Amino acid sequence: MKVYPLESIHIEEAMQKQFRMSACAMHYFTGSEFLTRGDLGVHQPENQPLTTHKAEKAIAEFFHAEDCILVRGAGTGAIRYGLSSIFKPKDKILVHDAAVYSTTQISLDMLGLEIVKADFNSLDQLRHVMEEHTDIKGALIQFTRQKPDDRYSMEEVIKTIQDCRDIPIICDDNYAVLKVSRISCELGADMSCFSCFKLQGPEGIGCVVGKKQYIEKIRKMHYSGGCQVQGWEALEVLRGLINAPVMLAISAQTGEEILKRIHEQGIKGVKHAYLANAQSKVLLIEFERPIAKKVLIEAEKLGALPNPVGAESKYEFAPLFYRVSGTFLKSDPSFADTMIRINPNRCGADTVLEVLEKSIIKALEE
Repeated sequence: MKVYPLESIHIEEAMQKQFRMSACAMHYFTGSEFLTRGDLGVHQPENQPLTTHKAEKAIAEFFHAEDCILVRGAGTGAIRYGLSSIFKPKDKILVHDAAVYSTTQISLDMLGLEIVKADFNSLDQLRHVMEEHTDIKGALIQFTRQKPDDRYSMEEVIKTIQDCRDIPIICDDNYAVLKVSRISCELGADMSCFSCFKLQGPEGIGCVVGKKQYIEKIRKMHYSGGCQVQGWEALEVLRGLINAPVMLAISAQTGEEILKRIHEQGIKGVKHAYLANAQSKVLLIEFERPIAKKVLIEAEKLGALPNPVGAESKYEFAPLFYRVSGTFLKSDPSFADTMIRINPNRCGADTVLEVLEKSIIKALEE
């Protein structure tokens, strides 16, 4: 199997992102405000908590964007609001020719959008589809991989679409934010949408960052105080964005070390090992025999997480041993029995390899 993982930033660049996020926050808050839990309710003229408004301005500055809004519903909510700011029912939306992430598909169905697919791995085919469907109203691009052989460049896909036609581009940047050098809105897309919970932030909060004209529409959808992200939540988002880059870079480095050691030393029962974005950048372990489900049972007994909470949320410090992603399974259902994914999270290579080896031994004994 050939895989094409995204290029992760190294610790030095992650440190600079941490420093920059801290500096951007300091442009809008006093020192004393950092030591509070923020404010509640809506205040005029912004009609939202003042702390939340300041946090959004800091995040927009960090991502070199015109505007930002924090929303409820995590990454799914961010994408759903982003789509709502662009499309009307029965509009045509361009997506990659692959299985759409399940919650995104629900959003597309809810909004009554007509899907047009193009293989983003082929820019020629993408241009052909754009020329054939002149009534496409916008595009949705997922930054991370939807199937093992995805290899498209986000920047090239965005540019190709824009060269063909001036339509809004909304991007699902989940699992890529603070792991890559630039997110979609920094590469020319109109909106980047992602979950703050995946970035050490609070539960259920999503972020949309990008063009002001679309984010202003989303802001009007949040007139009610009950819809607002409150000040204490916004401060938690900022703390998460400050802490996440270095944490994620260490995890990526650990994954590379584990892969190297498996290739050099080998593990009994392992056929192949890969680093891939599925959806997070994880290790894919392919077994010689169909023991994947048994390995997952044994790994949980040794302390490995049996399922993600927010995929790299603040609760997930132990390594994740889990089935491959739903979109990958749709591309090849046999992966359910022959392959697992491992995210080291906050653990080191020695711990992850020990759990893997012991779990395989137990699974082969049965």
